Amino acid sequence: MVYAADEQRYEKLPYRRVSDSGLILPAVSFGLWRNLGDQMPLDNSKKVILKAFDNGIFSFDNASNYGPSNGTAEETFGQVFRSDLKPYRDELIITTKAGYHMWPGPLGEFSGKKTLTAALDLSLQRMGLDYVDIFYAHRWDPNTRLEETALALDLLVKQGKALYIGVSNYTAEQTEAIAKIFNKLGTPFIGNQVSYNMLNRTAEKDGLLEALDKNHAGLIAYGPLAEGLLTDRYLADIPNDYPIHRTNEFLFESGKTALIAKLNALNTIAMARGQKLSQMALAWLLKDDRVPSVVIGASKIDHLLDNLSFSDNMLFSDDELERIQNILEK
Repeated sequence: MVYAADEQRYEKLPYRRVSDSGLILPAVSFGLWRNLGDQMPLDNSKKVILKAFDNGIFSFDNASNYGPSNGTAEETFGQVFRSDLKPYRDELIITTKAGYHMWPGPLGEFSGKKTLTAALDLSLQRMGLDYVDIFYAHRWDPNTRLEETALALDLLVKQGKALYIGVSNYTAEQTEAIAKIFNKLGTPFIGNQVSYNMLNRTAEKDGLLEALDKNHAGLIAYGPLAEGLLTDRYLADIPNDYPIHRTNEFLFESGKTALIAKLNALNTIAMARGQKLSQMALAWLLKDDRVPSVVIGASKIDHLLDNLSFSDNMLFSDDELERIQNILEK
């Protein structure tokens, strides 16, 4: 049976412009980090990806090292693209990243010219694409001259392999440094994809939002639910072996009891808003126009649709924002 996308898909989610660029993203992008690679049956992955598109998500985020096994998330997306989504290519924003360990040997990671070029070529092959819409340098490279990284990324745009360039996991200072080079080159620098959620507000504290805004770029937030902490699943207890992402490890520094108390206090506000904690957490991030999109992952359709209900209530009163701020500062 030939797939036909839901004709009302663009009526189901808000979509937002990235700064003053021509790039528009859905408020929620779909990430394939570790949900739909080689440990998940293709049939299930296809159903979730297509359900996302049917519900207004037209931005799909990948990376060379996603899987869990390197490249397998891109391969999964590529199979779904070839079989079902290829007729909709002009509607899709497809992104990928390179920089974490991707293949054996010293050239299989970081941001040298050869590494970035080879990584993007592999990504395009896996996904069956002529170009990606955004190509990100996945992490700061302390050993390679920043000019080399910037020039390599600029060249990939000039070669037609990427429309826009981004960085990921760069600090405000690092973002400013590479943006300065991009500005001289005329590179279409579009944003920084970083860990950002209600509990992890490093992007606010180090001035990253301001740095991006000044350079006509946006913050694309990954980990918006702190790997599931900002859901109703851990209001009673958090397992000792909880698989928290490295960017959120500091959340446990004050102990589990304090963190659970904070989650329950936030959940009380969410319930009063007629939302689940996860839905409020997504809406809270998107209250800032400098955050054009948040990246969520899902391996089950019901989890995906549950999160997308955040759009039913995206407005916060001044009182709600003040109460949330007081909770987060404890």
